[in-house]
Amino acid sequence: MFPAKGLFQSLPCPERSTCKRICCPFSHDPNVKLPPIAHIVAEAPKSILKPSSSSLGPVASSSRTPATDGSIPAKRSVSSPLRTHSRNGTSSSDEPPRKLQKVGTLQKPSAIPSAQPAKISSGAPTIRVNPAQSLVAISVRQAVITSIAALKRRASPDSISHPSVGTEAEVQLREEARKKLESLRLKTADLEPYVLSVDEMKKWNYIVEIPDSVGGERPSEEGSIQKCERCNEQFKVKRKEEADPCRYHWGRPYTRTANGEKRRLYNCCYRTMEDEGCERGPHVFYESDPEQLHRRHAFSPTRKPRSAGDSALEAVALDCEMIYSTGGMRVARVSVVDSAGKEIFDEIIRMDEGVEVIDFNTRFSGITPESYASAVSPLASIRESLDVFINSNTIIIGHALENDLKTLRMIHHRCVDTAVMFPHKLGAPYRRALRDLAKEHLGKTIQRGGGTVGHSSVEDSIATLDLVRWRVLNGPKPQPKKSPAYPQIS
Repeated sequence: MFPAKGLFQSLPCPERSTCKRICCPFSHDPNVKLPPIAHIVAEAPKSILKPSSSSLGPVASSSRTPATDGSIPAKRSVSSPLRTHSRNGTSSSDEPPRKLQKVGTLQKPSAIPSAQPAKISSGAPTIRVNPAQSLVAISVRQAVITSIAALKRRASPDSISHPSVGTEAEVQLREEARKKLESLRLKTADLEPYVLSVDEMKKWNYIVEIPDSVGGERPSEEGSIQKCERCNEQFKVKRKEEADPCRYHWGRPYTRTANGEKRRLYNCCYRTMEDEGCERGPHVFYESDPEQLHRRHAFSPTRKPRSAGDSALEAVALDCEMIYSTGGMRVARVSVVDSAGKEIFDEIIRMDEGVEVIDFNTRFSGITPESYASAVSPLASIRESLDVFINSNTIIIGHALENDLKTLRMIHHRCVDTAVMFPHKLGAPYRRALRDLAKEHLGKTIQRGGGTVGHSSVEDSIATLDLVRWRVLNGPKPQPKKSPAYPQIS
């Protein structure tokens, strides 16, 4: 128990003789009398009689001030303006207003903070911390600030494979790998182990010798009946302006298992093979028979090396874009880069005389009517231009290169094919897509047209070259091959 201080001994006990407290704090002396009320008010602490203005407001604090003449302060009179003023402006003496309004020149106490309008920002939220009150060490805060500043200095990424995506260590590692890759200039000795043999070329449907049919005798099939490559229906071959419409799927079918049931769907629209096509376009046809291709435009071998001053390069990377014509699928663009990745040739090709365009196949080729309008050179002139830096000893690098050589009507035996270099897990004739290989081994995203802009043959040829560079630097070293005995080409 705490000791009593006797603060209430000057006051008589309220219960007097009936008090049963053992230690009553009040006085039980019969001579002690209750002092006058005015004395109690005068001696009471000011904090009890006069609450602070911050708790009652300016009007309330002024109205509650105790009287200094020793009398008990009375409540507001019925005639008080605060008591008689109602919300709707009429007089009422029933009850005081619920909210005190600002009266006269009384000022708002400084202790009550004024409400500030909220600041609305459309940007990222900002956390403002007083450094003096932060519990985080200065070295840690400085490291965070430095990291944020480094991120802001990076270029804005446009894909997940952009060089600026990742940690500082990852970005630096990729940059070093990129520089090492781009600094490698491929030589014949680097590529010789990967050059396809004649038997390998035949396995992958390369045309290794000139067909027996008459070359170029029937360049166009306009007016004849062919089987549509898109819908498998028979149609009459017509040029673009007159072609009959076709409903087809531009994607490839794949197998999907759902609820234990396997279904074949198209990856363009995820519809089944029995559903109607998701795309409209003209009927087109495609030929792969070497003799038929030779009849449309004659095959010819790459030129032999010149005795002196030959301008041909040791290695090039090549890619073509094709369109549909009345002569089947024909080349419309060819791009070539050298072994350092520098573009040395990129041309749009005009169709041969008598051959008309059916479909520009822009979704994949990237060729538009506007870009095709700039074409001036036919395939024969383009082949002469390619002879400047390609001869029979030049190593040509490509992805599924046999298709490019077929559409160029080129017979060549020194080929490096990344579709063979990076085989599909199911083996031939299956092949991995170039964009998948570039993503996996190079960390690059190519062919980002989204199915509307099409591919870039320059971008694809550089990606193919970089894949071979990557394989030379990082892949297993193949066994050196003997010099192949290529068939004589007349």
